[in-house]
Amino acid sequence: MKSIEDIYNIFLNNPKVFTDSRQAATGGIFFALKGDNFDGNDFALKAVADGADYAVVDRKELDGGDRIIYVEDVLTALQKLANYHRRQLKTPILAITGTNGKTTTKELIASVLRTKYNIIATQGNLNNHIGVPLTLLTLTKEHELGVIEMGANHPGEIEFLCSIAEPDLGIITNVGKAHIEGFGSFEGVKKTKGELYNYLSSIGKGIFINADNEHLMGMAPASVEKYTYSATSENTQLKGEVANVDLLLVCRVLFPKGWLYLKTNLTGAYNLENILAAVRIGLYFNIDPLLIQKGIETYTPSNSRSQLIRKGENTILMDCYNANPSSMEASLKNFMQIEKEGKVFILGDMLELGSVSVEEHQKIVDLLSGSEGCEVFLVGDNFMQTISPSYFFKCLNVDELKLEIENRNWKNRFILIKGSRGIKLEKVIESI
Repeated sequence: MKSIEDIYNIFLNNPKVFTDSRQAATGGIFFALKGDNFDGNDFALKAVADGADYAVVDRKELDGGDRIIYVEDVLTALQKLANYHRRQLKTPILAITGTNGKTTTKELIASVLRTKYNIIATQGNLNNHIGVPLTLLTLTKEHELGVIEMGANHPGEIEFLCSIAEPDLGIITNVGKAHIEGFGSFEGVKKTKGELYNYLSSIGKGIFINADNEHLMGMAPASVEKYTYSATSENTQLKGEVANVDLLLVCRVLFPKGWLYLKTNLTGAYNLENILAAVRIGLYFNIDPLLIQKGIETYTPSNSRSQLIRKGENTILMDCYNANPSSMEASLKNFMQIEKEGKVFILGDMLELGSVSVEEHQKIVDLLSGSEGCEVFLVGDNFMQTISPSYFFKCLNVDELKLEIENRNWKNRFILIKGSRGIKLEKVIESI
């Protein structure tokens, strides 16, 4: 059985790490992880035969010579290797977590930091106990900063990810009602996200924090250094405000030498706090305001996050990568404030809310009940259980919704699409 130090020496000569055996052709080290429906050990010998330089396994009977590395547990070995690598390079790491907006904020931060530094940032949704190690193992000596996104569904997960990444700085975008099934309550959400604050406080490092957010300010230990931003407070190090939110958000930010307008490719006033976070972090790392402006304005959202899409004669605000009560409410209120004719709401269930699911879905329906003159479509079992006005169209799944929409022949509609990823509302685009 090889030690982490032994595996690290092999990694230095073979720095590509992967967990999908189909990527073996280009070499590197295959980590034979187990899943609910598969065991990576079953594919280890084939991975080596197909071109992997090594395979890390935890099944003793596998016989592949020196290219098979046996460990007690493959996942633990991957996590320990990532932490060992992070310690050797000592690259400054910024950790980001939160209920809403963490991926958009991460992408904005990365866009700003790249205007001056060579950085790595979490790709896609690689923000869990596997994704964080894989991201850390892409660090090289040439990287000057790392931006690591951390997700969590259960208590203790952020604390564990901090033990792997050992961040120097951190930000919690916000806390809200999401994954209640795993956290148990909103207080459980706050406690878990707050594990990032606690870790940074324990090592004497600082946090970036929205001074307008009472929950976050109350969670932050008194001893931790706070780098603040705000849309309303005067007692803050950085202030910004919405200048225009007609489709795409325009905001202005008070830099040391005066106000600067930022014309973004994001929809929704709720993205202001995400932008301010990226600006505050850019200033912390001594990036010129004009470069920060460039970083914000050149970022274009993808993966159904705050996207503006033109489809024929219709305009669509697509935000269906994820949904929970706080993000849903923010999206709805923003959409309601935009002065456009022909509004259509297409909403999908908010998943993983546990015992509060019925109550929270009813709150959304109640919020929408004042939307006379608009078309409202609700998709999913949770919304089906709500009490709603008769003009609301409700259905169980997106396929039923597509059939309904195809009969509508919409023109000049302004459409919001918002729901949890599991509802797959993005599929409805093809029917509009």
